[in-house]
Amino acid sequence: MADYYFKTEDLGVGYHGRAILEHVNIGLKKGEILTLVGPNGAGKSTILRSITRQLRIIKGRVAVGEKDLSDTTYQELAKKMAVVLTDRVRPELMTGHDIVATGRYPYTGRLGILSREDEEKVDEAMELVQARELGCRLFTSLSDGQKQRILLARAICQEPEILVLDEPTSFLDIKYKLELLEILRQMAKGQNITVIMSLHEIDLAGKVSDLVIPVREGCVYDCGTPEEILREEFIRELYGLEKGSFDPVFGSIELPRQEGEPRTAVISAGGRGIPVYRRLQKEGVPFLAGILYRNDVDYQLARRLAGRVIAEEPFQDISDSVYEEAREAFHKCREVIYTDIPWGSCNRRLKELLEEVKNRGEAVCVHVP
Repeated sequence: MADYYFKTEDLGVGYHGRAILEHVNIGLKKGEILTLVGPNGAGKSTILRSITRQLRIIKGRVAVGEKDLSDTTYQELAKKMAVVLTDRVRPELMTGHDIVATGRYPYTGRLGILSREDEEKVDEAMELVQARELGCRLFTSLSDGQKQRILLARAICQEPEILVLDEPTSFLDIKYKLELLEILRQMAKGQNITVIMSLHEIDLAGKVSDLVIPVREGCVYDCGTPEEILREEFIRELYGLEKGSFDPVFGSIELPRQEGEPRTAVISAGGRGIPVYRRLQKEGVPFLAGILYRNDVDYQLARRLAGRVIAEEPFQDISDSVYEEAREAFHKCREVIYTDIPWGSCNRRLKELLEEVKNRGEAVCVHVP
């Protein structure tokens, strides 16, 4: 692990001398983003508090560069590592600007007097997180999301080499979630800052992280890329999902499909069926989707929401067997919903099937533009 800038070796973390998680091995280069994911109470915050010396390390080693964390003074650590944890900071009579300015204290003298350069860095950090208008307001009067932006600005103006954040998006609306993660990505890739954080939103973790470590009670899994870790079956195991699923293609959590014999069929392609699928699911209507090619975006969602999916291999003409399967299934449906589809040589038989259903008149055909 000599090539890594930040590393832990067989780290054991916990409380009162008892480890709740062991064999935590992390290796990060400068500019990489690592995200801890897993259910509540799994120990993600405990890991973060241990690597920031908020908690005593029970066993193992943490090193920044070649220097062991235990040999680093708090002032040295403050110049290398900035921390945004979930503790509710409640300083009395301090404004947002005052809180951000504390990020410069490791660089001031004993009197803690900020220079003009320090003040400029405070202003730049607040501008970066769009919190300039919060500078003159009392910190205790701010919303949770506004407080989170102020605390992030404090961490930024600390000019760290490592930034540690515990659930930084938890109290932010979608606008600020995306802006915060973009700021973190720019800090990592533009300023070579190493970012270690925990997130509940596994979809966002997959989009922003270089590496992911799954954590559940009593167990820390090996570190890997989002593509290696955020797989459907693994996420189901990690969170103990019994209903619904995680879709790694869309990066979304899906409610379970409506059970029952489908009496509604949907003919669609190219994403045009997705709003129809979601409407039918909300209405509690089990439905049939087909004929869909397996590389179609509609297929990716239909296989999670539809009671039955009839599919064909990509770029192939619809085979006799698949056509007959669909023909028999459509024959049992009372309603057929069809969307605008770009017809071509491969799916011409699907058009024939639709015309047959219309001519037979056994099902109500509903066109959705």
